[in-house]
Amino acid sequence: MPPHLSADRSTAQPPGRGPVDALISQTRRLKGDVDAVRRGTPADTSDPRDRWQRALYDLALHQLNDLDEHLAQLRDGPLPVPAPAVPAGPAGSAPTTQAAPGQGPLLGRVGSAEWNLLTDEASWSGELYRILDRDPAAPPLTLDELPSLVHDEDRPRLTAMVTGCLVDARPIDGEFRLIRPDGSVRTVHMMGEPVLGTDGSTASMWAVLRDVSELRRCRRAVGETRDSLRHREQDAARTEHRLAVELQEAVLPAWRGSLRLPRRGPRTLDVAARHLPSATGAATGGEWYDALELSDGATLLSVGELTGQGVGVASGMAMLIGAMRGMAMSGTEPGPLMACLNRLLDATGQPALGSGLCLRYRPETGSLVWAQAGHPVPLLFRGGTGHALDAPDGVLLGTAPASSYGQAEETLEAGDLLLLHTDGLVPGRTGAASVRRLAGLAPRFAQSRTAQECLLAVLREFGDREREDDACVLVARVAS
Repeated sequence: MPPHLSADRSTAQPPGRGPVDALISQTRRLKGDVDAVRRGTPADTSDPRDRWQRALYDLALHQLNDLDEHLAQLRDGPLPVPAPAVPAGPAGSAPTTQAAPGQGPLLGRVGSAEWNLLTDEASWSGELYRILDRDPAAPPLTLDELPSLVHDEDRPRLTAMVTGCLVDARPIDGEFRLIRPDGSVRTVHMMGEPVLGTDGSTASMWAVLRDVSELRRCRRAVGETRDSLRHREQDAARTEHRLAVELQEAVLPAWRGSLRLPRRGPRTLDVAARHLPSATGAATGGEWYDALELSDGATLLSVGELTGQGVGVASGMAMLIGAMRGMAMSGTEPGPLMACLNRLLDATGQPALGSGLCLRYRPETGSLVWAQAGHPVPLLFRGGTGHALDAPDGVLLGTAPASSYGQAEETLEAGDLLLLHTDGLVPGRTGAASVRRLAGLAPRFAQSRTAQECLLAVLREFGDREREDDACVLVARVAS
């Protein structure tokens, strides 16, 4: 076949045997290293992550094997077109045969072909006959005949690639499935480009083809194990989220609407509270609120939050609420109570940080004693205005086990309202900005008769906002 100029073919000669042999040696050393690591992974395991790693090692080894064979082909040069099998000779003599098409190590090699558009001649390498499992005695297929080997669904793709190469001089780089004579389906990767004649028109097309069926099988195995691992992790995350939500709902007070504490006597507290989930509903943190009538007639109020999410944080929240209730029942004042919670959180096996408010209200005197641990302070609403109470000293729970916590005292009057909340109540606002937004609700509170009505006013203002984290709000109103 007369030589032509390729549209983009280098005139450089193939590298000598020495450099290619060096590349082959490096490739084989890398194959040995990868295989050694691969043998250290479990071969049969129910863990999707282990199966995914094993599949990736198999894929890497398959690609390195291909690279080894391609470099060997580059070093040795193309094989001639195999001769047809010679019939057996006289009895007792050995027949002259060659390997059956499609068998042996040549499957990993690259076959080449060139189709001359001027003479309608085709030239195939020996490897291509083996890859396509064609009889060596059969003439190579023309470009018009080649689609007869291709899977029906992939014929339009092959036609488009060849047409784009011949008409628009676009390189070919794509895959298609072919049906072999034995009925098996193989995936072939084809790369090619037009060869231009002296007048600049397309004179022929050359291409290289490689059987990539095993490579695609390995990649599918990697994808399937990756998907299995992702699904398992998603299932585990959904299960943990469900358990965290159930634990949180079990720990937080089950009452709805207003709660009067204590249940009898003057200047009781009318209490309402709500837990607000994040906008996505995916985050389940350690936010809590609590209200409890103590044995001496006082009322315990608290809000707080632990860092983190999930079952571990929800269980830590349950532990803190239980410890707080127990110490409050025994008469422990808010400041010492916070110090005990700080030491308890520091001593847990799973370190975490927390913030909180603890308030003890005595209805017979209207006395409110409270302490805080790095938490937004309560807001007091009286006479149509609202302001933040001056905070006593208190650091985050879990930061320093020897810390002490101060106490502050207020005297509440009939009609006063306390608002306790966690950081996430006012999205995008913290500190003084958050206090100003909440204090702006004072006129609405002044028109409300119950704690539940005040809580609904808060929810109308902030309940539908897009929040990243969960939040809690508690409203306590001194009955007239």
